[in-house]
Amino acid sequence: MIRLLALIGVLLAIPARAEIIDSAERGFTVVQTASVAASPDRAWQALTSEVGRWWHPEHTWFGRADALSINARAGGCFCEISGDAQVEHARVIFVQPGKLLRMSGALGPMQGMGLSGLIDWQFAAKDGETLITLRSRFGGYAPEGLGALAKPVDYVLGLQLKRLAAHIEGRELPR
Repeated sequence: MIRLLALIGVLLAIPARAEIIDSAERGFTVVQTASVAASPDRAWQALTSEVGRWWHPEHTWFGRADALSINARAGGCFCEISGDAQVEHARVIFVQPGKLLRMSGALGPMQGMGLSGLIDWQFAAKDGETLITLRSRFGGYAPEGLGALAKPVDYVLGLQLKRLAAHIEGRELPR
């Protein structure tokens, strides 16, 4: 019970907001935001150079967050490399350091479903903090439709943003 209360306290302390913007048969858009007590440059560094320290290992192919990297240049890779086992999660298509990182790809099981997506990480200074906005759009053909994927994807990406925010501020990472 104490662990549950502690977990609830940690989750409530994380200033994040998530929203499914739209969800249809052929795709969906999810948006999460978090404010962190850091500069946009520090938040950018944590995203691009420290992803292996905050990404949840249960949401990797090989169970090791430290196998993740983001090469923040046009054509760069958000990759997971564990020896001979390798995955390209997304390709970097737009870089404006400290402001916007845009990637194209399909995360997790969406990759095997033949879906595609755009993932934007935006950073904006606001009232001495940085507002991080994670906007993700996924679409494609799936016989069973894509509407049901919006909630689980929203949850997983929201968790990653909460973990990034906690990492930036030196707090315990949410599970």
